[in-house]
Amino acid sequence: MSDTGEKDLKMIIDDLQQGGRIYKRFEEILPKHLGVRNRIRIFRAVDPSGYFTALFLIEQKSRILMKDVLKMEEIYRKLAIYCDHNFKYKLIRIEAPLCSKAERAFVDAGWKLL
Repeated sequence: MSDTGEKDLKMIIDDLQQGGRIYKRFEEILPKHLGVRNRIRIFRAVDPSGYFTALFLIEQKSRILMKDVLKMEEIYRKLAIYCDHNFKYKLIRIEAPLCSKAERAFVDAGWKLL
């Protein structure tokens, strides 16, 4: 991983810890392993209780719409199959304009927006 990638990862972990989330294991899963072409960063984390968390990071200039919610749900299903387990928590950090309907859809689908 590049030096900037490690800095980004440290910043993400620090942000999560400030929010009260502590993980004993944190690993990045490359989108190409899931057969996904989206520019997204995907992480799998395990908290001290042994619960798994899926974390998606999206950075883009265009607005996140309803179709993107469906795409993230599909990526999540691929991740669950790839990791061979379901996740207790689904977190998503979006650094892009977010449509209000898409925001509601993420929450309804069980995502926690960071």
